[in-house]
This record gives sequence, C-alpha cells and structure tokens, in this order.
Amino acid sequence: MAEPLAERLRPRTLDDYIGQKHLVGEGAVLRRMIDSGRISSFILWGPPGVGKTTLAQIIAHRLQTPFFTLSAVTSGVKDVRDVIERAEKGRFFNEASPILFIDEIHRFSKSQQDSLLGAVEKGVVTLIGATTENPSFEVIRPLLSRCQLYVLKSLEKEDLLELLQRAVTKDVFLRERNIELRETGAMMRYSGGDARKLLNILELVVDAAGTGDVVITDELVEKNLQQNPLAYDKDGEMHYDIISAFIKSIRGSDPDAALYWMARMIEGGEDPQFIARRLVISASEDIGLANPNALLLANAAFDTVMKIGWPEARIALAEAAVYLAASPKSNSAYLGIDSALSLVRQTGNQPVPLHLRNAPTKLMKDLGYHDGYKYPHDFPGHFTPQQYMPDALVNERLWHGQHSPAEEKLYERMVNYWGERYGD
Repeated sequence: MAEPLAERLRPRTLDDYIGQKHLVGEGAVLRRMIDSGRISSFILWGPPGVGKTTLAQIIAHRLQTPFFTLSAVTSGVKDVRDVIERAEKGRFFNEASPILFIDEIHRFSKSQQDSLLGAVEKGVVTLIGATTENPSFEVIRPLLSRCQLYVLKSLEKEDLLELLQRAVTKDVFLRERNIELRETGAMMRYSGGDARKLLNILELVVDAAGTGDVVITDELVEKNLQQNPLAYDKDGEMHYDIISAFIKSIRGSDPDAALYWMARMIEGGEDPQFIARRLVISASEDIGLANPNALLLANAAFDTVMKIGWPEARIALAEAAVYLAASPKSNSAYLGIDSALSLVRQTGNQPVPLHLRNAPTKLMKDLGYHDGYKYPHDFPGHFTPQQYMPDALVNERLWHGQHSPAEEKLYERMVNYWGERYGD
C-alpha cells in the first residue's frame, strides 16, 4: 500500500523545505545553527501542518546524529527514561548529542517534563519539541529556560501553490495523471494554511476522479468535500481563526456574531470545555469590573458543561456568550496586572516596607517589623491612609478605573480614600 501523498512529499533537505524563511532561509538563525553542525535544544511552536516534524527530521539527517522520537499522546515517563538510557549508551565521546523529538510536547505532564530535565541539562540528548499551544502556558519553566523558542507561521498562499505544483509534477504517482490545477481557491480555503491537509485534499480529489486526466476546479473540490462543508478542524488553523472571531465578537458587543461563531464551533465538533474556558477568560479580560457578575456566569456555564455535556450544554454556553456580549466592557484589571508585571520586571525585588511585615519573633520586633502599621478596621469607614507600595515605587499607579457605571463606583471610592493619587 502506497504511503499518503503528504509522506511521499516530505522534504529531505532544507533546500526542499517550503516556508519558514525567517528561520531556515539563507542567513536565518536556525539555518546558521544547523550549518555550524551543532544545535542546542529548542521548541517549535506553530499551527499544525507547517513543517515542525519535517524540520526536526531534516536536522537529524543533516547532522547525521541518532534520532529518537516520542509522542506525548502515547508516551509515559518510562518511555522517556528508556530513550534517555539508550541515548546515553549509544553516544560516543565528542559525538553530537542524539536528538530527541517530542511531538505535542504541550501534552506532556509535569512529571514527564521533569524526567527530561537532567538529560537536557547534561547534554545527553538535544531536545526538539513541537507544540501547537503556547509553550509558556504548557511547558514547565525549568525546561523552557533551557530551550530556544522558534515560532513557525502558517504557510502563505505562495508556499501552498508551490507545494501543489511540486505534488502534481514530482510525485511518483500524481505526475502520471496529467493533473491541471485550473482553480485552487477551494483547496486553499479548506486547508487553512495546513500543508498536510492541502495534500490530503488533493489526493482525495484525484483518487475520486478515477483514471485519466484530472482538472482541479473549486466545484470539484467542494463536491468531494461536501461531507464536511464547514471544514472545521479542531487542531487546524481555522480553529484559531474562529475562536478569535468569537472572542472579538463578544468584546465588540455583538451577540448575534458571538452566537454564529459559537454555532460554527459546535457544528464542527469543538470540545465544549474549550469554548467554556474561553468564555471565562473573556469575562475577566473584556468585561471585568464593568460587570463582575459576568465572571460568575461564565464559571457557572463552565460547571454546567462539565455536568451535562452536549447537546444541552449549548444552551448554557449560549446564555453566557449573549450575556458577555451584551455586558458593558472594561479591561482595567487586565491592563493593571500587565502594568504591574512590567513594573516588577523593570524594578526587581523591591523590599517590603517594615510596617507591612509580620513580626512573629522577638528579633523581628526589635528590628522594627510591623512598627507603625495601622489596622484599617480600627478607623472610621475601615480605612486610613498609609503606604503599601515599596519605598521606591510609592508614587506608581497601576490600576486606572474606567467609566462604566459599576466601575465608576469603585473609582469614586478610591478618589475619596486617596485623593489626588487617583485624580486621573
């Protein structure tokens, strides 16, 4: 049985590799590292079908080093340790470290990732990880700090057209069929920047055409893909585009659009928990203090999804989506925490003022810990002015109230308490 077209066309060298010129083009960072013959551990982050696995295999072939591969979906800690042990035994003095390629590394548990740390630190293996998810959320910090991160982009239209031409002219089977690419719009639309999906579509259409010459048209492609006219791929680029449209519709206060994009996800078989999680994020990021009940409702929708599942969960999700879209909006908390994180990175570990420190021991009391602290509940209105920021940052402002009705009350209270400090 013949290999799938995507496997038959998998590039073997960087010169045959399509796309990602910012990484592997002449003079690009990854190309220079490969040409030097020595690579450090890195993680490739990008949508499916853009060449992460192919790139790892090309590197291993180019460097002529042993290549081990694990899938985070099917491998456990024992599998990781077995590969590391084999790498240790098979390595010769001064030889480049074997490459360990882990597909979907974001699915590795913390214990699985921990089991890699020592081998990566000691150079027993050179780790190449591939992920479709943001590594800063899914990969443990010690492992991430030992790896470079390279971001792969969705393939451009020109890249995909080049790939199609290569398929119909170079593939051992397709080149015998006299294939004319008269129209490519539908294939581009359905593939969503995913090279593997594009080649699968081409192969499907050609196989369905029987023997003889084949003229590829948009109509022919749509006819053969009518069993999935939405072309929604939970792991593909359209997944990211549609959830982006959904969130932006909520942020833009358009309940109709929010319901439409939610329906697209539901019809495409999206995981209801994924939709619910994004609603919780939106409630915090986009509605925020303008309507704090939004977060409560989004969490309630998430709980409902966990309890009842499809199809009834669609009602709870729709209720939350409409409520969030129709709510007043504020991102002051979101901006506030980002400002605080930026300030911390700029100013480092500022000391806690003495009066804010607890004094559980006599030595601490003698050093002045807790001296001068004013207990707010001992004062009228449960408030009295005192310094809470570090000495060097005493005049910094991080939260700026926005002027929705609910948040205006919070802002006015701060002005009453702190006076000019909150005089935006």
